[in-house]
Amino acid sequence: MKYISTRGNAPELNFADAMLTGLARDGGLYVPKKIPTMSKEDIAALAGLSYEEVAFRVMRPFVGDAFTDEEFRGIIERAYANFRHPARAPLVQLAPNHFLLELFHGPTIAFKDFAMQLIGQLFQFELGRRGEHVTIVGATSGDTGSAAIEAFRGLKNVDVFILFPDGRVSDIQRKQMTTPDDANVHALAVEGDFDDCQAALKDMFNDLKFRDCVKLAGVNSINWARVLAQVVYYFSSAVSLGAPHREISFTVPTGNFGDIFAGYIAKQMGLPIADLVIATNQNDILHRTMETAAYTKEGVMPSISPSMDIQVSSNFERALFYAYDQDGDAVSQLMDELKDGSFAISQGAMEALRENFLSGRASEKETLASIAAEYAANGEVLCPHSAVGVKVANEHLSTVPMVTLATAHPAKFPDAVEQAMGQRPDLPPHMVDMMGDEERVTKVPNNLGLLQALIKDRIAQR
Repeated sequence: MKYISTRGNAPELNFADAMLTGLARDGGLYVPKKIPTMSKEDIAALAGLSYEEVAFRVMRPFVGDAFTDEEFRGIIERAYANFRHPARAPLVQLAPNHFLLELFHGPTIAFKDFAMQLIGQLFQFELGRRGEHVTIVGATSGDTGSAAIEAFRGLKNVDVFILFPDGRVSDIQRKQMTTPDDANVHALAVEGDFDDCQAALKDMFNDLKFRDCVKLAGVNSINWARVLAQVVYYFSSAVSLGAPHREISFTVPTGNFGDIFAGYIAKQMGLPIADLVIATNQNDILHRTMETAAYTKEGVMPSISPSMDIQVSSNFERALFYAYDQDGDAVSQLMDELKDGSFAISQGAMEALRENFLSGRASEKETLASIAAEYAANGEVLCPHSAVGVKVANEHLSTVPMVTLATAHPAKFPDAVEQAMGQRPDLPPHMVDMMGDEERVTKVPNNLGLLQALIKDRIAQR
């Protein structure tokens, strides 16, 4: 199994090297050279299996010879051992033909745990085998950072630096990143928004001298292994609802496009997905793009669903790569144009995108109303991101079962939930003590040179 860059000018890599590399050296994102497929019989055979076994069967073709079956099964078992629900990703019925996929039963109570716990185990195994050390730098709008820290804290082969926008994550999200006291964990509060953090991360990867000096690796959703791990719960939930014998639709609250792109991969593998619905908050660049065929950045407006406060959706580049028939030069041109704030999508590529994706948006008022409505109707408490998804999903219901992805536990965003329904959600018991712990955080300006110097200095001190 080989992986190629969306911009067409980087070496082909195997799975393990693509995982450790993260961003391709030409600035592109790695994707499989050929997407493996599963037959109807293969998909039907997933019924009744454990989540771990489904994960093994779905992901195994993408791994190639990077791991033996025994090694890969062990990695998967360890990745999901600390999840607090035996189904890992249980379904809850909200209404006739509408289901909620709860993705918040992992260690940091957000969907990022599904990918990050796996990638942590993959990194630990592969780096241990190679006897290498890497520096992981990640940018987060809230959940990726805490999930990465939880996955990599204490590992001797890894230093992990997480950039998050100062003052633009929830208290609980911040505490999850700043209270771990492991020497290899570094939480950096950056002056600016998530797009500033993500831009700094990409600039570090594109500075090849710095990249090689610190042995830089990435665990943002630019990393293919992150997307691959998310493909699994599309299969597990769809099979529970009758696939492959009937179609299933999914609505995905998304800012960086990684979670819904995983659904696209599942569909290309053969999962009978009718609709993939992009759900955005007031920072609705993805919805506007689907309507107008123009990807135009506007200022980020802070919202009650901060993990979606994004204007540069990294994984949209992967969708463009397939929409442009894997033309790396065309994608490179679009990404160059984006430096000036916008690009226009060709008619043919836009038709390809619309064949696979629908979209919708939820305002702040609509998000709060969605939380209140679901609590009144069935007692289900939604986080604001999940509420964006439910609101948009309700606009796309049909005779096909709809699954909305619930991306975080409501207790991660207690202020918004309390505003909507008049009471604060309780933290899970295992997280209560964390709120009183001392924080370790460094505030830094949005300056690439200073960030790189800090990272080098911290590594030298270790």
